Amino acid sequence: MSDKINKDMTFFEVMRRYPESVEVLRKHNLGCVGCMGAQNESLEQGANAHGLDVVALLKDLNAAVK
Repeated sequence: MSDKINKDMTFFEVMRRYPESVEVLRKHNLGCVGCMGAQNESLEQGANAHGLDVVALLKDLNAAVK
């Protein structure tokens, strides 16, 4: 089974489809809920901007939505 969430999805898209993802984003110190950039910024872009490992972020997000 392939992952549901990928690095090219926007933060907004992930939070809309998978509300449980908000807690994972908070765990990674990402305040995406109130960020205007969440509409257009991909997970990869956001992870890079915040110095995070996108692979680890995706692993945690996909674990939370399975």
